[in-house]
Amino acid sequence: MKDAKYAFDPTLFARERLEFPVDAQQEKVLALGHSRGILNCSRQWGKSTTMAIKAVHRAYFVPKSQVLVVGPSERQSGELVAKAREFLRMVGVKPRGDGRNATSILLPNGSRIVALPNLEKNIRGFTASMLLVDEAARVPDDLYDAVRPMLAVSRGELWLMSTPDGKRGFFYEEWTNGTEAWLRIAATALECPRYPTEFLAIERKRNEAKFRQEYLCEFVFQEGAMFDEAVVRRSLSDDVEPFVPRGKNLWR
Repeated sequence: MKDAKYAFDPTLFARERLEFPVDAQQEKVLALGHSRGILNCSRQWGKSTTMAIKAVHRAYFVPKSQVLVVGPSERQSGELVAKAREFLRMVGVKPRGDGRNATSILLPNGSRIVALPNLEKNIRGFTASMLLVDEAARVPDDLYDAVRPMLAVSRGELWLMSTPDGKRGFFYEEWTNGTEAWLRIAATALECPRYPTEFLAIERKRNEAKFRQEYLCEFVFQEGAMFDEAVVRRSLSDDVEPFVPRGKNLWR
């Protein structure tokens, strides 16, 4: 097999076959051996492209792989699948749909890459070899809870990638409190040579809080909120007995 040297080296595959200039942080994401990963990165860093490469490498070299993509909308997850389709063309694979899902790719080796709907009731019944959650900070918690069981039997990989969106939701919780063996990678705009320095300076002057969230990958206090969301969430408890009023004349 002429591509055998790339099977255990996704970075080499990306650079030589896909002509993608992988940087040091992206190389960590593409490396094999991690079953759980969280990518907390700035806008336009290349997270969807990097994950599309990861999906293609898995589907291309491991027959009958089931790579599933979830996002805040089917259009969002479909963008990642579209990138994967272009990369497959570069390695000589003519992508076609799987005949069952609207946004999907079926490879000749039986592998599939599928963008799932963003409705919890419409995604049951899938099993995943690799599950990618794009723009995870904006994906509802109930959808995340619905897709995790897809990995139970396959023991597949789970990757979350997003720019932060406040101190809330599963992306924030997994990043700060997750107990699994997550590979956590923070990729800020200041560490990325592709960002012009003058552009970042202008963005910072426009809105410091937004800059810290969108470019420095910080989980900032939500603008307009009266209380810190993380503090409120920690104050909630299911152990408190509900107050039940007594007395027939109480509400008169």
